[in-house]
Amino acid sequence: MKLSTKTLSVGAIGGTAVMAASPAYADVPLETGYIFNTLSFLMHGFLVMWMAAGFAMLEAGLVRSKNTATQCLKNIGLYSIAGLMFWLVGYNLMYLDVSSWIGTPMPWSSGGVPDAAALEGGEYSSESDWFFQMVFVAATASIVSGAVAERVKLWSFFIMVVVLTAIIYPIQGSWTWGGGWLSEMGFSDFAGSTIVHSVGGWAALTGAIIVGARKGKYGSDGTMTPMPGANLPLATLGTFILWMGWFGFNGGSQLAMGTMADITDIGTIYINTNLAAAAGVVVAMIMTQILFKKIDLTMALNGALGGLVAITAEPLAPSPIMAIIIGGIGGALVVFAVPLFDKLKIDDVVGAVSVHLVAGIWGTLAVPLTNDGASFGTQIVGIAAIGAFVAVTSGIVWMILKVTIGVRVDEEAEYLGLDKADLGMEAYPEFGTGSQSL
Repeated sequence: MKLSTKTLSVGAIGGTAVMAASPAYADVPLETGYIFNTLSFLMHGFLVMWMAAGFAMLEAGLVRSKNTATQCLKNIGLYSIAGLMFWLVGYNLMYLDVSSWIGTPMPWSSGGVPDAAALEGGEYSSESDWFFQMVFVAATASIVSGAVAERVKLWSFFIMVVVLTAIIYPIQGSWTWGGGWLSEMGFSDFAGSTIVHSVGGWAALTGAIIVGARKGKYGSDGTMTPMPGANLPLATLGTFILWMGWFGFNGGSQLAMGTMADITDIGTIYINTNLAAAAGVVVAMIMTQILFKKIDLTMALNGALGGLVAITAEPLAPSPIMAIIIGGIGGALVVFAVPLFDKLKIDDVVGAVSVHLVAGIWGTLAVPLTNDGASFGTQIVGIAAIGAFVAVTSGIVWMILKVTIGVRVDEEAEYLGLDKADLGMEAYPEFGTGSQSL
């Protein structure tokens, strides 16, 4: 069975990545295998990039209309910042000459076209690998955006994204996918339930706590005032886009497509990914009907995402029934976690912490249920180490921002809406109270 890891051995020439382990390549010429492996990274990578649109639409639908354009700007901004930072320092910090804890902070450069005669099997172009890894770090930053929506300062958020994508994410990623100390222990996280999703969840949680809740969200008597999103059809579209992009997220993490075994495994990953998401939706619908006497659409949407996050740590090894169970529990956890955070007065606008942190922890813990090579003890160590590192470092960054330039807009801007206050425009100007041009 192929190891459930993204551990890469990075060469000295510009970060050229070679898989640590791969099946035999007897059924295709080595150069053909190289081409198919590269193609897998590229096509799965642009599916993961499409998730940036999914996050943008989900968040734009779940915030109030006066903050919609700001959420769109935050998402295209964070994707761009992540791309630049991962090129400047992040990729090599995560993969180049990792010495158990950290790689080499320097800009990434192309490894060029390899000598076809020197191929040994399992190789792919360094360019395709960089692109695939970059869209993952962008997804991590997107998780933070929704949790602190409607009250965070725009430039403070972007500074947080710079640090998260250039330093925090790559360092903890090097511990497993870069061949560092967690990889040596046997920690297993196939496509990133912890390394991607929980990392974003921890940064989102610290941000939501330090930035504080939206004005009027929680009363002094313990009451909670609902602040429903303005466009649920848009949020539904965003969820479907994320669902589709997740096939690239998990499928591409097979890291190869050059043999019959690899392409068969990718098909299995697609099926398990889809089953887990579907189970998350159905469980969330049933639970909200039982608990609240009505089906909650937003819970169903987050139930799908909770199922997807949960299966991400090991989408290959589970049987279909186990994929359904893992995804269903992920959806159930979201239904319980969202009101729990509200009771704790932690204002998470889109439920990002419940989806990505809570379901991410569950999915990582579930790996030993289907993967004989993983142990619960090692999984717990990995979850705790990454969680502690990200919570502390992201918390420090948020606090520095708070005491220097501030992390929160003033009350007038929050009341008016960040679209007008920060952007001077509205997402839906024709519905505004001002004069309309004919």
